[in-house]
Amino acid sequence: MTSVAADTSTATTRRPFVGMAALFAYLASILAANWAITYIGIVPVGFGLLAPAGVYAVGVTLTLRDLVQWSLGKRAALAALTVAAVLSYFIADPTVATASAAAFLVSELIDFVVFTWLAPRWATAVFVGGLAGLIADSVLFLLIAFGSLSFLPGQVLGKLYGVLTAAIVIAVRRKWLGANPVRLQ
Repeated sequence: MTSVAADTSTATTRRPFVGMAALFAYLASILAANWAITYIGIVPVGFGLLAPAGVYAVGVTLTLRDLVQWSLGKRAALAALTVAAVLSYFIADPTVATASAAAFLVSELIDFVVFTWLAPRWATAVFVGGLAGLIADSVLFLLIAFGSLSFLPGQVLGKLYGVLTAAIVIAVRRKWLGANPVRLQ
């Protein structure tokens, strides 16, 4: 079995083009989620459930952080999270930005630890880390932003769409192209 250190050791073994694209997509997805919550509000997510509008972007965000960590390293992933939290205050309601920053900090750190632990098993790492992150993010965000967990089922379901889709795409891609999650350079 490959060690995590071998898979996430230095940026020189990474794919800088993919990493930078993932980094900008990661930042954009966090900002889009916070903007959507502030300016769109509540949306249906299926099965009669509702959630804050940023829910769809956050499901993708959890996976993009994993790709940033894999391609650019742990420091880049943590720095990007910090930058996104600060920028959120310029585009979103302050309560939403604060709730988002706190929820992302805790959930992304949980996802970071789980992903790092499971990284050699890429699709599993994305799914399990994303699942742990989306639950923590949902609970913290809803409590801080709304003072209630009434949207929790919809919040979890909406985010799960993005995490499941990413894990399936990664698993299929790895099956067809081999173990390397990204083959661009």
